[in-house]
Amino acid sequence: MAEKWSPDSWRSKPFVQMPEYRDKDALKVVEDRLASYPPLVFAGEARALKRSLASVAEGDAFLMQGGDCAESFAEHGADNIRDFFRVFLQMSVVLTFAAAKPVVKVGRIAGQFAKPRSSDFEKKGDVSLPSYRGDIINAPGFDEASREPDPERQIMAYRQSAATLNLLRAFAQGGYANLEHVHEWMLGFVDKSPQSDRYRQLADRLTETMRFMRAIGFSSDEYPRLRETEFYTSHEALLLGYEQALTRIDSTSGDPYATSGHMVWIGDRTRQPDHAHVEFCRGIKNPIGLKCGPSTTADGLLELIDILNPANEAGRLTLIARFGADKVGEHLPALIRAVEKEGRKVVWCCDPMHGNTITSASGYKTRPFERVLKEVQQFFAVHGAEGTYPGGVHFEMTGKDVTECTGGARAVSDEDLASRYHTHCDPRLNASQSLELAFLIAELLEQNRAPAAQRKAG
Repeated sequence: MAEKWSPDSWRSKPFVQMPEYRDKDALKVVEDRLASYPPLVFAGEARALKRSLASVAEGDAFLMQGGDCAESFAEHGADNIRDFFRVFLQMSVVLTFAAAKPVVKVGRIAGQFAKPRSSDFEKKGDVSLPSYRGDIINAPGFDEASREPDPERQIMAYRQSAATLNLLRAFAQGGYANLEHVHEWMLGFVDKSPQSDRYRQLADRLTETMRFMRAIGFSSDEYPRLRETEFYTSHEALLLGYEQALTRIDSTSGDPYATSGHMVWIGDRTRQPDHAHVEFCRGIKNPIGLKCGPSTTADGLLELIDILNPANEAGRLTLIARFGADKVGEHLPALIRAVEKEGRKVVWCCDPMHGNTITSASGYKTRPFERVLKEVQQFFAVHGAEGTYPGGVHFEMTGKDVTECTGGARAVSDEDLASRYHTHCDPRLNASQSLELAFLIAELLEQNRAPAAQRKAG
């Protein structure tokens, strides 16, 4: 029998990747304040996402999950959110056309503030300081005051998340996502990229389709699905005191939901089955993601699936594979076979970012775009060989014209990295690279159509 769960039962478990706050009284005051605040998202929205992810698990939809590596207090602004949303809409249109099925849109936004780190300390010269762990915990400045964990940052993160969600809901439901505006989503700097012509051609086809539909009486004025979209938020559930404070009991079902975001995931560094992060996530009813890295074994994965989704509920659990371009074939097939053999209902999703991080010759942390593309290709190839459905992608991107990942059609070089390297944490795809990735995935989805139909028929 599993131990009884409560929102604070994680506190009796060992944990990693969480800060040690000096002032415990101040921390409790902050957590109590957060517990009294309104929820950021609602249980009904999380249930709607779970239903959509169940469709992905059945092969009837595709998951697109992406956004910032770690959100920043300093860069929070309406223009940044709008540009991110525009790129997301562009990518979703490309994938919807290719897959001929719905695309479930989940952003790494409105809560993605905390980051796990490979080392507890960062060293520059002879100075060693605690690592930067995201704006919800400390600041990126390399000095003792900046790196001291500050509980008040959780209040700032909550407020920024609320403001971000407010704007995202307005964009998604207020007409900005209208398919009749598909040409207007192009960002200025992407307009000059090699992907712009491909997107324009697709947008022209969609515009012609919309004109035909309007001519026969189907317009966005009468059919909200043409002018609105469902958009959900997600983040890594890393800072568990914050997550607990925002956990609420749903009045209609009596179930606990983390109202910090529609979906939360457990990282590759915090997926120990007897530790705090798994303990917290097993009890909430949100859709849960689980990062699977090279150290994931088949038996270990099945153990975690049994803990996190004991009822084998479709849409509850998304397995986010992040191996590195050269390790997918070595690790992924055994995991797929184990899950299939036991009849577990999961969404398989590819994270082509986190296993492909390198340090460039110029000293910048970067991700070669060709390795990102290769991991996606390998992910689809393995699923094709195993007869299973490659259900989604999970990536780090921004709508800004950054130079953080090398390569792509516009050929960001090692020498270019310094010009617009803005991330405080991990390198992100810029809008042009994101759109290029979408077109690659579109080609893979088109190739997957016939085998998918055969799987459904069989």
